[in-house]
Amino acid sequence: METLNNFKNFTDTLAVQSVRMPVLFTSHGSPMDIPLSKEEKPFWNSLFELGKNLQHKYEIKAALIVSAHWCTQGTFVNISPQQTQIYDYYGFPDEYYQVKYQAAGAPDIAREIKRIIPFVTETPEWGLDHGAWPMLMHLFPNADIPVFQMSIDYHAAPEYHFQLGRQLKSLRDKGVLIIGSGSLIHNLSLVRQRFATGDMTPFGWEAEYDHWIKKEIDQRNFDSIINYGTSHALGKLAAPTPDHFVPVLYSLGLMANKDEVRHFYEGAAKLPAFSERSFIMEGN
Repeated sequence: METLNNFKNFTDTLAVQSVRMPVLFTSHGSPMDIPLSKEEKPFWNSLFELGKNLQHKYEIKAALIVSAHWCTQGTFVNISPQQTQIYDYYGFPDEYYQVKYQAAGAPDIAREIKRIIPFVTETPEWGLDHGAWPMLMHLFPNADIPVFQMSIDYHAAPEYHFQLGRQLKSLRDKGVLIIGSGSLIHNLSLVRQRFATGDMTPFGWEAEYDHWIKKEIDQRNFDSIINYGTSHALGKLAAPTPDHFVPVLYSLGLMANKDEVRHFYEGAAKLPAFSERSFIMEGN
């Protein structure tokens, strides 16, 4: 991937910080969680506490979000100086569309990525989607961190996403916090079938897959995770489409040898075919 190597050469010219940024993989919750406060939802509170610690410990110049909700043919990067809030969920009460999170973008970084990686398409028409702002409004509630998103090429192989994450590693030394936002278990078809019966409880198999994927992450069994559809009997049930799983491949690709993994939220999901397991990787 010559263009990705060029990107690494570019990032090597940016100012290096003495403290390396961590990497996150996080859930962004269900749309039904949006009106809930951090006191009402433990996962939101875990993000709030993590965000306080991150801003105390690190000088974060910008956050790059790889969101499950921006899937494209090819790779796009958002260059907006002020991010538009995207309500990409449907059929909810009005209050779900009145929550505001107004963050600045990071257009200079985004435009340089385009200059070094020609296949990236710049666009001002995207913003912060459901994979970004519901999580960010608890992680950084003051919206004081510039944020931009890079899209997921829906048709690219899992190995590509992992390798792209690896190529982004040097950004960690330049003040960029990179966050993969998705869900390790996300089967929307099964969720809808379950809800149609009036039953909102998990199926029961979710815990088995969650235990397996945690073990693979902790043991750095990257090949197993990249081949998630065949590595475990429940793989295709847990992630029948790539969108919500692929963000974890970016995060794992960014892992450094000295990083330690800490699962900052691993409470059992209360919804069927869904996971809120979230973790941070840092070596400082």
